[in-house]
Amino acid sequence: MSRSVGQRRVTGRVTADGVDPRVAELRAAVSRLRRELAGHRPEFTDRGIAEDELAALDAMAAGGAPEVWRLRRSLLLVAGALGSVSALAEGLTAVRRAVDLFGPPTVPPARDGHDRPDA
Repeated sequence: MSRSVGQRRVTGRVTADGVDPRVAELRAAVSRLRRELAGHRPEFTDRGIAEDELAALDAMAAGGAPEVWRLRRSLLLVAGALGSVSALAEGLTAVRRAVDLFGPPTVPPARDGHDRPDA
């Protein structure tokens, strides 16, 4: 697989300082998008949702090994909230790529606490 200039492969291995590079990448991308959103002066209806979900993404990353389905749910809510705010598209793409480092989508657990049967 080829990568674009500036892209690097990030594994789930913890570095010598105890930091998972995927977590560091996600936190950096979320931080960047939060700053860009704060600097984006025009108001839009779902700004609060985007801010809340970016905070949730950061909290999940800070907590260690986040659940992929939760990351993807928050990412979907952020993307929906930002809608067509083109000024934030690059930052949103960076967050999506950081979430992708955690692996493919998974199925969330059933609400009753039991595992879902394979479909």
